[in-house]
Amino acid sequence: MPIGLLALALGGFGIGLTEFGIIGLLPQVAADFGVTEPVAGYLVSGYALSVAVGALALTAAIARFDRKKVLLALMVLFIAGNLISAIAPVYPVLMMGRIVAALCHGAFFGVGSVVAADMVAPNRRAGAIALMFGGLTAANVLGVPLGTLLGQQFGWRSTFWAITVIGVVALAGIRLLVPPTPAPTEASLRGELGAFRRPQVWVSAAVTVLAFGGMFGAFTYIAFTLTEVSGFAATTVPWLLVLFGAGTFAGNFAGGKLADRALNTSLAAILALLTVVLAVFALTARSQAMTVVSLALMGAVGLATAPGLQLRIMRYAQDAPTMASGANIAAFNLGNALGAWLGGLALGAGFGFVSPLWVGAGITAAGLAVLLAGSVRLPRRHKTLISYQLD
Repeated sequence: MPIGLLALALGGFGIGLTEFGIIGLLPQVAADFGVTEPVAGYLVSGYALSVAVGALALTAAIARFDRKKVLLALMVLFIAGNLISAIAPVYPVLMMGRIVAALCHGAFFGVGSVVAADMVAPNRRAGAIALMFGGLTAANVLGVPLGTLLGQQFGWRSTFWAITVIGVVALAGIRLLVPPTPAPTEASLRGELGAFRRPQVWVSAAVTVLAFGGMFGAFTYIAFTLTEVSGFAATTVPWLLVLFGAGTFAGNFAGGKLADRALNTSLAAILALLTVVLAVFALTARSQAMTVVSLALMGAVGLATAPGLQLRIMRYAQDAPTMASGANIAAFNLGNALGAWLGGLALGAGFGFVSPLWVGAGITAAGLAVLLAGSVRLPRRHKTLISYQLD
């Protein structure tokens, strides 16, 4: 793999730390600024909303520019956002820093996916995307414990200073190691948006929403499942979540290799397996041993979909991939929000602390159904746009 992919992965790692590192710092932030816990929580939800906005609006604005220069500009935005957060004197300024940093999130992974795919041979593109996303999954493993540890030892601002430094290193790496990647000469916003006239692009985005909605519908409330159903002590939950994160790290790379071999077939198999894993987890959640196994599998199988989902929408929009790729990043975050909302409805209705797992299994099964229905027959007018087989 080209070394430039490591620079992209480092950028993804820093972005992932920005997203997840704040979670363990919320009590300190709330106490420092004198705000309530729910208000402090807006630093998480506000970030997610900004990711979705940036993935669409910012990607649309930059579709015609040299992609390497775009990535460099996005990393400057990322650095600025975290620097604002590190020095924020009041809560609204911290929120502004979070929003600024989040705006680059979706666009970075959307444009970065296209750049990563262009750096390798066609039969290795999903693997290249997986390597770039590997930085994000590594942040899933390390973000909360590292961010919390730094915050406890040196104050919550130290976490944002550390992320700012990572951003500077990633900026230098992209500048030195990523080759110039000009946008297609015919690139235009109208052309990029034209990809959304193709049903398969919408199928891909819908599957992304449902696949991640299923996993995060279960994962959002997993702490309640672990403590109230499986009987784990609250102090063990962070380490169990590290296990989940380790599963996502391994699954991301495995999913990339599978997608390069047979894209639609591997996605269907992974979604079917994820549905089974979530259902088995719900049935065996009272067993601590089975819970540990199920938690690791949920992370591994859930994130195994990510490279394939990203590659699928890029293939069906390969003449205008940047906007479609960014839209798929927005779809990931929309799925997260949808799953969390539906899982919360099940809890609120009194169905118990395993109900989000059943909700997740149902959403994932719906994603599998959409994928199978959309893959039955490739519309004839789209065949000329794809220069290699999906499976």
